[in-house]
Parts: sequence; structure tokens; C-alpha cells
Amino acid sequence: MRSVDRQATEGNPIVWQGRSGRLYHGVVESLDQFSLSERAFHLLLAGARVLWVGGSAELIADPASRRRFRQALAMADSAIRLADPGDDSARLSILVDLEEGCPAPGPTVQAA
Repeated sequence: MRSVDRQATEGNPIVWQGRSGRLYHGVVESLDQFSLSERAFHLLLAGARVLWVGGSAELIADPASRRRFRQALAMADSAIRLADPGDDSARLSILVDLEEGCPAPGPTVQAA
């Protein structure tokens, strides 16, 4: 499994490949300073293993997601913010696609 490049720094772009093969463009965020938004997706990672994926909407609506989020914060070593998918009807399937994905192959992290 590919891991997030340790050279990745806050604000650098990254590409995440969902299980489906779809590519999602995001930005590396500092774990100490990231802020959840209702519309964007956030990945909390340990290496390339997804510990939690979602946004504030998932935390508000789902107690299990809140529990996983708290656990993920304690174990995560990186965070990625992905753009709003813009399609509420596909949100759940996108969450699953992201959760089972990994960093895209190739040079996906670039200097800002």
C-alpha cells in the first residue's frame, strides 16, 4: 500500500485514488490546525491507512462516526482535505470510495 509522502507539508496538493479508480484532488493539512467543514471531505490517515473520512455533517449525524473521529485523531499522522463533491446523493458512495482508497501512484505531491 502506498503511503502519503513524508515530505508532504501543509498546503501541498495531493491526489487520492478511490477504490473505484476515481482521482480526488486535495490538500495536505496540519493535524494541529485543520478545521472540518460541512461540505468538504477530510481524511485522517496513519501512513496510507484511512482511519476516518467525512466532514462535520457526518460527525453531527452519526455517533459511530464521532467515535471513530476521536480515535482517529489520537492515531493519525496526516490529514487531507478534499473538495466538496457537489453531489449530495452520491456522498455516501464517495465516502466509501475514499475510505477504501490510497494515494494515487506517481508524483502526486508537489511543492507549493
